[in-house]
Amino acid sequence: MHFLRYIVFAIALALWAGGLSTTVSRWLYRTGIIADDYRYGDLYRLSALHQFKLAQPVCPPANRASDSASTHLYLIGDSFSEPQRLSKDDFRVSYYRRVGWDNQQRIELDSTKRNILLIESVERHFREHFGRPVNEFIVEQDTARHRATNPTIFQRISLEIHWTDVEERLESALFSQDWAFWFKELKASLTLNWFDRANASVSLSKNHHYLFLNSDTNPKKPLNSSFVAVTDLEINALVDSANSVASRYRQLGFDAVYLSIIPNKATILEKERDDYNHLIERVQNNPRLTVPTIDTYRAFEQSPVSPYLKSDTHWNCEGRAIWLGLVRQKCGI
Repeated sequence: MHFLRYIVFAIALALWAGGLSTTVSRWLYRTGIIADDYRYGDLYRLSALHQFKLAQPVCPPANRASDSASTHLYLIGDSFSEPQRLSKDDFRVSYYRRVGWDNQQRIELDSTKRNILLIESVERHFREHFGRPVNEFIVEQDTARHRATNPTIFQRISLEIHWTDVEERLESALFSQDWAFWFKELKASLTLNWFDRANASVSLSKNHHYLFLNSDTNPKKPLNSSFVAVTDLEINALVDSANSVASRYRQLGFDAVYLSIIPNKATILEKERDDYNHLIERVQNNPRLTVPTIDTYRAFEQSPVSPYLKSDTHWNCEGRAIWLGLVRQKCGI
């Protein structure tokens, strides 16, 4: 009995440590004790609605990368350009480097190459990203002069332990297996069928065919929603900000800077839901804009099939291919 008690205690301790520690949680993922709870999509993870449960596809790489190519590509982006969705193999470049929004990387440009900066933002975060200075890439003449120093013990602990999102991480550690999803699906199905309500983090289309992130449709999310009015004054300010960012990076050595705004899922699949603010069109068609754009909005709008995953906020393989094709045409990569 004591032995069994110790085993249960050890398992509970390991799961608790996985909720707190990045290193422990990665080990638990590798061993299969914790499953990836995003494997059926981020919207399914939030909603637990079984009709939107779909395993995430692995899109084939474009296999265009070339060590002899004369172009170096730098990308500032959000979750649409994370490593599991995009890589160097998708572009005809000899060097590729990405930094996520709200992070910083020091870089040194090779003046013998064509250096391109692609700035990618999903529509829901565009106003936040360009409402402040964009300094995700710090261009220097010699990055060797700024070699990273070893972090202190307190910095290492701060990076290792996640106190702010511990509840969410613990939930993932404890309830990421399929048996837990069954109970979540049952609860979500009853709530929807009996009360016509879904999880507060998501919203259903009016015909219940599509699932969206709540922030994309909720008028109480003024910085994120597709259906909140945006003044011409703010549009002009956002355009001026984009122009300023592009101009500064060109002065720092980039040969070209491009802007890509990825539409919210609801913008494409249920634009008639409410009064759409036409944010993307108003930015891209603004006569003050001097930054060349990747017009994903029009391409997605004209697509004969949905460019988005059923169970996720991100594009499917078709949507990804459309975007990559636009980038190749515009940027020559």
